[in-house]
Amino acid sequence: MSERHPPFPALPHLTDEERIARARAAYERLKTRHSCRSFADTPVPREVIEHAIRAAGTAPNGANHQPWHFAVVGSPEKKRAIREAAEAEERAFYAGKAGEQWLDALAPLGTDADKPFLETAPWLIVCFAQRKGGIAEDGSTQNYYVTESVGIACGMLLATLHEAGLATLTHTPSPMGFLREICRRPEWEKPLMIVVAGHPAADATVPEHALDKKPLSRIASWL
Repeated sequence: MSERHPPFPALPHLTDEERIARARAAYERLKTRHSCRSFADTPVPREVIEHAIRAAGTAPNGANHQPWHFAVVGSPEKKRAIREAAEAEERAFYAGKAGEQWLDALAPLGTDADKPFLETAPWLIVCFAQRKGGIAEDGSTQNYYVTESVGIACGMLLATLHEAGLATLTHTPSPMGFLREICRRPEWEKPLMIVVAGHPAADATVPEHALDKKPLSRIASWL
């Protein structure tokens, strides 16, 4: 029996000029997104996060297995546990585990092992990649293009949170196995990143180094 294939969803009828304007407007909004490392404790409605995760869940993915899970952490106790475990890994990282070249690359950003934002921000979204499970999440069916699929979903999550007027940060302590235990996720799921979401603190800044973006001529080629 063949699968039913509904018609492709209708797209808006736009002129070329309107398409260019929409693309430019999206770029103008997204170029204001920067990683924030100083958050306010101002609450953010759960519904905002729910809709952002729904948007992430529409991302293209291998065989439509949707190999992701987003564990949303809002309780002070869980955030504290994540911060303590993350900072333990970060202390080892900055003490030399990272290597001199990596630390030199991070130096202009001014980062260190102290991660208070993991407690201050109202929401931590821990993004997991499901190596197995399929669409039924049975824990045994093979998933495909997992890292690529979850990476695209995380990008859509960040874009939606930015569109909602929130500051974000992707945090990737290494290793991240402790997140599986804290979030009570199964062994076939791999934590990929923590997306920190909330309002920026009044004194939040952007490192000048982070403002240096490659021009179109260097990030695209036309063949």
